[in-house]
Parts: sequence; structure tokens; C-alpha cells
Amino acid sequence: MSRLSEVDLSQSLSGKEERKRLAAAQQRLAQLRLTIGGQIGEQGIGPAVCIIFEGWDASGKGGAIKRLIAELDSRHLRVVEFQAPTADEKRHQFLWRFWRFLPGRGGMAIYDRSWYGRVLVERVEGFAAREEWMRAYDEINAFEQSMVDDHTILVKFWLQISDDEQLRRFERRARLPLKAWKLTDEDWRNREKRAEYELAIEDMLARTDRLHAPWDVIPAESKRFARVSVIETVIRRIEEGMERFGFPVPEPLEKD
Repeated sequence: MSRLSEVDLSQSLSGKEERKRLAAAQQRLAQLRLTIGGQIGEQGIGPAVCIIFEGWDASGKGGAIKRLIAELDSRHLRVVEFQAPTADEKRHQFLWRFWRFLPGRGGMAIYDRSWYGRVLVERVEGFAAREEWMRAYDEINAFEQSMVDDHTILVKFWLQISDDEQLRRFERRARLPLKAWKLTDEDWRNREKRAEYELAIEDMLARTDRLHAPWDVIPAESKRFARVSVIETVIRRIEEGMERFGFPVPEPLEKD
């Protein structure tokens, strides 16, 4: 059975439950972020945190990121969005353009899209030759291993939605003047290649899911469930990483 087919897309939350869990998680994440950044506690600067978001178009990456950083000081993190590489970026090895934004010790960066474009859109759309995207799996694994070896907590998300739900979100966007700009002709064309993208995603998950850099596949049919699941998973991964790198994990604060 494929990994995507195993995802339970029926999971959901009420608005009340979402607000309750988000509030608790946002407080805990803020505490962990300030601790790793050396702003609170007595342990100094901790490991870096790098979170990458991949997922279907309209799967809710932007909304999940918004809730993730809502209670964090913008001076203590960086959010980077990646589009198609520029002409100059194409002159370099494909990982080059991502290096510049990696967080240093105690830092935090969130990537909206990432180096996985090489084995997804570049593969499916023919922007990379088969030899190039096949080679990229080993290059990505080595890249991520080097990040973890240098004390980076790497969190990788794939946000999964069904074909029917994606269509509903596309149609809803098209009707709303302030959201229609998000929808492009390319988005519609990509829907026609869903089977090819699913194959590429399955290969990506199988070839780059490693103990040091595991994938977390998030059921995103319900935006409420996805947003809570993302932030709670980030907290768990950060706590695991702090323990792995020998950096004390603080006790949770009492609720405000």
C-alpha cells in the first residue's frame, strides 16, 4: 500500500477544539523557540531549527505557517518562499539557492517549498533530466545529513488532500476576488498530472525518509486539523531534537 493512500483524511476538529489546542501549542512553541535562541533559560544557544513545507497546491501550507508563527517574535525566525529558479540560480547546482537561508545555531527558518522541487515539479514537468532528478535523492539525503550533523533539527511536512478537495478549494478561490490571484493557469494544468505527481511524491517519501530527517505526512482535508497537527508535530520534533543534541528540554509553562 502506498504511503499517501494510508493517510486518514477524515480527521477533523471543531472550532473550539482547534482554538484550545492552538493556544496551548503556540505557547509551548514560543517557549521552546526562546529557549533554543538563548533568550530565556541558562543553557545558552541551542540547535538550529529548519522546517520545510511541501504539499499539493491549495493544501493549506500558508495557513499552517501563519498559525505556526503567530506567537513567535519575527526577529527570531525567517520565512522563505521559493518559486521557480531564476536564470542565475539555474547556473548553480540546484541546492545552492537554498543554502543561503539555512538557520545558524539557535536560529529558525521555515521554507515554503524547498529543494524537493527537484524530484517533484522539475521531474514531472521535465525541467530536470531523469539522470538529474534520480541523482538528486542521494544529493538531498547527503545535504540533510550534513545539516543534522551540524546540529540542525530538520522537520519535513507533506500536506495531503484529496483530488476532490483540491478542486473545491480551487473553485472557491476562483470565486473570491481577494484570493483569485493565488490561482494560476499552471495550477489547473498541474491537476491534469495528478497521477504523475503522486508517483513522484511516493518516490520522494520512500527515498528521503530517514531517521535523521523523517517525513511527517499531515492529513489536510480539514484545515483546522492540519494547522493543529503541524504545530504539535513541530513541538514534538523540536523536543526530540533537543534531547538528541543534549540540550535540556524545559518543563512546560503553566497556562496563561
